[in-house]
Amino acid sequence: MKTNTKFLASAGIIAAVYIALTFVFAPISFGEVQLRVAEALTILPVFTPAAVPGLFVGCLLGNLLGGAVLPDVIFGSLATLVGAYFTRKLRFARPWMATIPPVVANTLVVPFVLKFAYGVDLPIPFMMLTVCAGEILSCTVLGLVLYYGLEKRRTAVFGNAQ
Repeated sequence: MKTNTKFLASAGIIAAVYIALTFVFAPISFGEVQLRVAEALTILPVFTPAAVPGLFVGCLLGNLLGGAVLPDVIFGSLATLVGAYFTRKLRFARPWMATIPPVVANTLVVPFVLKFAYGVDLPIPFMMLTVCAGEILSCTVLGLVLYYGLEKRRTAVFGNAQ
């Protein structure tokens, strides 16, 4: 299998898992107070560059198929793309640091989408707080659980060599 084919297959699988998690946890994945469990996957760019487009496409399709309005599909997906890109840049940092970009990107973008695209009548600072809390739970707490599970598996298969 060519490298490009492996890259695209990996990105596609990551996108599919993101979409599946978004729909399995749909009642808590959308809204002004949300916990998107699929955002735990934003740790994956530490392991593979294919996760960056995979997460973007997964978020885009998850939002689109979940009935999100166009500004949410665009800007929510771009927030995930930015978070994934900078997580990839931090792949050699401490694992918890790699979870910061998606938390920050979504905290800065999603409240404005909620306010202006959905007309949510809550103060933006309050929504920043709720989005940030949800992102910390999904990206940092669940993301680090995923990270250490994958790292343990990688070490068991390949040893300490990277």
